[in-house]
Amino acid sequence: MLKKSTITFLSTFAIVALWSTSAFAQGTAAAADNVFTTYAWLGAAAAFGVGLAALGGSLGQGRAAAAALEGIARNPGAAGKLFTPLILGLALIESLVIYAFVISILMVLNIDITAAL
Repeated sequence: MLKKSTITFLSTFAIVALWSTSAFAQGTAAAADNVFTTYAWLGAAAAFGVGLAALGGSLGQGRAAAAALEGIARNPGAAGKLFTPLILGLALIESLVIYAFVISILMVLNIDITAAL
């Protein structure tokens, strides 16, 4: 019986090998002329980027809030000292998500629909 790591390696290798054959099957002129595919990948990358940023931001904010609440639970007198750094940290985490959103919007606005027609 195969180990789990061997199965994982072989399945990953098979996916990469099968994906690359479809990329090499097209000629260079056909691949360069396909504007719809380029714009589709650009839109997918923008959506994936925002989703990944939102996931990372929410995980970071959850951990920061949990740590602050744990600190307040252990020492209720430190609530005033923990509040300002917590809000500052949450704002900085949220700003990174907003930066990713702005970059994704710029990527989507870069799509030229008239060139595809």
